Amino acid sequence: MCDIINKIHIGRLVMINEQESSIPIFTYLKKQHVLSLCCSFNDDIWCANCFYVFDEENIAFYLMTSIESRHSKLMLQNHLVAGTVNGQPKNISLIKGIQYKGVISLLTEENNADALSLYTKRFPIAKIKSLPLWKIEISELKFINNILGFGNKTLWYRK
Repeated sequence: MCDIINKIHIGRLVMINEQESSIPIFTYLKKQHVLSLCCSFNDDIWCANCFYVFDEENIAFYLMTSIESRHSKLMLQNHLVAGTVNGQPKNISLIKGIQYKGVISLLTEENNADALSLYTKRFPIAKIKSLPLWKIEISELKFINNILGFGNKTLWYRK
């Protein structure tokens, strides 16, 4: 549906596709550094919090987590993930946050040089204590921004 939608204002809802400027969403994502990561396989479901770096060029998150973690074992079975990125404001009118959906993959040493450089620039400790690097290719974002008015939402979809 969003492949043919350029921009629609429905009350306070704005839908955009990947060709349009997503600067407010991307600016917010670059300022944050922790995401919630939800994954499942069959009847097992799990969530984790992970440090991430946002790659605006590829519209992706990079994160490090152990291959032995419960969530990693689930992600190797089912690559579809979802989660959130948000702060913790005390005032409801200041709430901003992201809900996302995407596909996660474990990067190999052969294909992670740029991602690793981006990640270690943001988190230098990762140069010393390194874990496997993962990429979430984002397919959908929902940005809540109550500063622009209560319930203000912007949706982004990858074509």
